[in-house]
Amino acid sequence: MSNEIRSYKDLIIWQKAIDLVVEIYQVLKSFPREELYGLSDQIKRSAVSVPSNIAEGQSRQHTAEFRQFLYIAMGSLAELDTQLIIAHRLGYIDSKNNEFFTARVIELRKMVSALISKLKN
Repeated sequence: MSNEIRSYKDLIIWQKAIDLVVEIYQVLKSFPREELYGLSDQIKRSAVSVPSNIAEGQSRQHTAEFRQFLYIAMGSLAELDTQLIIAHRLGYIDSKNNEFFTARVIELRKMVSALISKLKN
């Protein structure tokens, strides 16, 4: 079996970002109904933006473009982290889930940062 990257779907970072989106959607089901188009929607958008930008960037023709999309994914992770903090403070996310999501966001940040560094060389 080859380690060759043929598509963004082969990237572990993309796979982990997709997993995070699914986990986020599961937790958002317990949010109050009045948050359906508020904070919940913002969290969904920023979470979905991470793997989407990784996919779009990897599909581009130039490494510089891929890096730029990875920087956008990094920004989306910062947005997501901020929104999850707000949700936790409002009591929409319990401490266990908050710790879980914080760890996942940190892991993805490190992975994105490492990939950006690798693409600079």
